[in-house]
Amino acid sequence: MKLSIRKLSKTYGNGIQALKEVNLEISHGMFGLLGPNGAGKSTLMRTLATLQDADSGEAWLGDLNMLTQKDEVRRVLGYLPQSFGVYPRISAEELLDHFAALKGVHHKGERKDLVEALLRQTNLWNVRKRHVGKYSGGMKQRFGIAQALIGDPKLIIVDEPTAGLDPAERYRFHNLLSELGENTIVILSTHIVEDVSDLCEQMAILYQGEVLITGEPAALISAAEGKVWEATIDKGDLPAQEAAHQIISSRHFAGRIVLRVWADKNPGEGFASAAPSLEDVYFHTIQESEREPA
Repeated sequence: MKLSIRKLSKTYGNGIQALKEVNLEISHGMFGLLGPNGAGKSTLMRTLATLQDADSGEAWLGDLNMLTQKDEVRRVLGYLPQSFGVYPRISAEELLDHFAALKGVHHKGERKDLVEALLRQTNLWNVRKRHVGKYSGGMKQRFGIAQALIGDPKLIIVDEPTAGLDPAERYRFHNLLSELGENTIVILSTHIVEDVSDLCEQMAILYQGEVLITGEPAALISAAEGKVWEATIDKGDLPAQEAAHQIISSRHFAGRIVLRVWADKNPGEGFASAAPSLEDVYFHTIQESEREPA
């Protein structure tokens, strides 16, 4: 099954155009949708999740029209929104049983087996009796994935799932998402570059409602070989460097500043060739978009 998005556009009542003729082809596996806050990622995810309408364009999941066949789409969709609310005084086991009933699993024995399987899959079985309100952030996210998996979905959408998680919980969540991507289409919407580079076979950068680039993370990084340069400078030299070079990023280190610059050849004295990263590609792609005339 393939997800095809064609010329999808959305403008809100306040005049903000959140999506501008978005085109994407997404196949089996993990797909990363990368962009800063306000890029249009959540608008796209909510539209695909049948929670809001697009103004124009198409979205097809196999032969299902996602914009008109909403009930049919919901039967094969798993969705973990950016803000996932839960009933705080109900145990995970009871709440997941409730969600399963709402999703159409009416036989009590079948629901019991399903709830156990999902809680074990998300490593929550040992804390199934604990109130969900007492869960850590990472545990709540794993519970969110458990409810998204009810009904054996063909498409799973997760919106900013690792924001605010500590490193250990983020690692557990990464492993869980990787397992899910082996059997279905999983769209990971995030502003965290490392999540995409670690998990996704394919990706797109979305910025100001437009898709700027698509491809395999490894291939995009490889295409940047020989174009990233690094130097350590004094703070006072930063304005001159900003005026002279296309700076990808800068960071403070031991009282000085480490610059990364995008250039076809060595920018000058003090610079050395650096191994490119997906973060370099991300920042450069957005900077190039901002330089283009409106």
